[in-house]
Amino acid sequence: MTDLEIARAATLKPIMQIAEKAGFAPGALMPYGRYIAKIDQRGYAALPKKAKLVLVTAVSPTPAGEGKTTTSVALADGMAHIGKRAMVALREPSLGPVFGMKGGAAGGGYAQVVPMESINLHFTGDMHAITAANNLLCAMIDNHIHQGNELNIDSESISFRHCMDVNDRQLRQIRQGLGGPKNGTPRDDGFDITAASEVMAVFCLAGDLQDLKKRLGNIVVAYAFSGEAVTAGQIGAAGAMTALLRDAFDPNLVQTLEGTPCLMHGGPFANIAHGCNSVAATTLAMKMADYVITEAGFGADLGAEKFLDIKCRMNGLWPDAVVLVATLRALKHHGGAQKGEWSRPNLPALERGMGNLFAHIGNIQSVWGLPVVVSVNHFATDDDAEIQALSKALHKKGVAFALCEGWAKGGVGAAALAEAVCAAADGSAAAQPRFTYPEGLSLKEKIEAVATRIYHAGNVSFTEEALKSLERFERDGFGGCPVCIAKTQYSMTDDKAVLGAPEGFTLTVRSARLSAGAGFVVAFAGGIISMPGLPKVPAALTIDVNENGEIEGLF
Repeated sequence: MTDLEIARAATLKPIMQIAEKAGFAPGALMPYGRYIAKIDQRGYAALPKKAKLVLVTAVSPTPAGEGKTTTSVALADGMAHIGKRAMVALREPSLGPVFGMKGGAAGGGYAQVVPMESINLHFTGDMHAITAANNLLCAMIDNHIHQGNELNIDSESISFRHCMDVNDRQLRQIRQGLGGPKNGTPRDDGFDITAASEVMAVFCLAGDLQDLKKRLGNIVVAYAFSGEAVTAGQIGAAGAMTALLRDAFDPNLVQTLEGTPCLMHGGPFANIAHGCNSVAATTLAMKMADYVITEAGFGADLGAEKFLDIKCRMNGLWPDAVVLVATLRALKHHGGAQKGEWSRPNLPALERGMGNLFAHIGNIQSVWGLPVVVSVNHFATDDDAEIQALSKALHKKGVAFALCEGWAKGGVGAAALAEAVCAAADGSAAAQPRFTYPEGLSLKEKIEAVATRIYHAGNVSFTEEALKSLERFERDGFGGCPVCIAKTQYSMTDDKAVLGAPEGFTLTVRSARLSAGAGFVVAFAGGIISMPGLPKVPAALTIDVNENGEIEGLF
């Protein structure tokens, strides 16, 4: 059966039952049909966080995917299977990947969150609310200029861009305001995908509604002719943007196929933005469960680093254990095996590819000081001898290891992983955060610290444009911000073709962008961009609605 067929065959529990299981009062629910609800989080603001927090990350990803979401869901179900009170906190899918290359993002097989079709499409409208708030600010900036420009904004300095939740390379760079004075002021502009927008980052990092409003007001949108920064608050947009986001800001409650509660909220990309679900959802889950499993996007060099150095730094969070997801085929890919060979036994390629796995393990243990459990997402084509070779290599290094068969077996297939993760989380003393860099470094030094300590680069090259931007941000008082490096997810370098665990290379930072509302500075490395394009054969070509009104080809 396909993932979609498995999801449709499942008997879902009414969302009220899931809420009761999670400990939410009936009055806190705002239902969206029978199987989805938003949770009014205000009634739980005073509760302390009690859960052990488990971060799920991965080796550097491959085009085949490693199954972090599938593993996260299976692990939560596995914990429930062994008698633990668990909850999973995940990001919402973006329509860009859904209709682009990746497809759906709600897990797979018997380790899914459901209703899968609703989650992967419009869900509760959070993505649309974020898009609307972003574009309202764009409209108010241009209207301010059109109506007299009291703030003396230099229209050529406007840095805040439009966004939409679809991949569209045509909109990366545009010229707007054409058609004469009645139609606005001509200027260069462009679109980011919603998941890479600053409003998305603000939405996911805000602790409560007032913090959300403050952060929105802090967004630097342009500069005046005098050189002073102009913010969304000065434009007068923060209140209206908060109004658009008020209902969206409450976390969404759904369920796994086995009825484990899941809070799914927010969806920033990790190769561009900070790649974690909302602080609001993570914090709420930690107040209700004993174990919370959350996921950070792409490999540990991107998602985990940003989860720890940005999300945790800002909000007093720190995981008790880390799950590092790998597959045999991903390791063989990093070992030089070609796509058609990934499912065939190839021990030399596997052994070469283990370098990528061990590089991530080393970062987690030595840089961040966290216990790690390696989870191999199991496929039917996996070779037993290769599994044994990997297990032996990990045992030799003293790293916990467990197969995850959640895709085929659900929670029972992740029971061994759940036991290993609980042991790691419970066996570690309350960890003190160990960030990649201290706050006192310059922005340039912070970027260099991530590049050398996490990516294992030899040095960092900055373009003149990037250096000027970083210097300006520091002059304007943003030198204390953490950095969010935007780079390819497929390699620890800034070149997606370089696999394995390279060392000593040069990372090139070509530009930098201030996200003052989110509270970080984005450094763009290599050719990474904030508006993806559709592939030659996009997933949208296979998605349809049949004569029975059923969606086909979604996943």
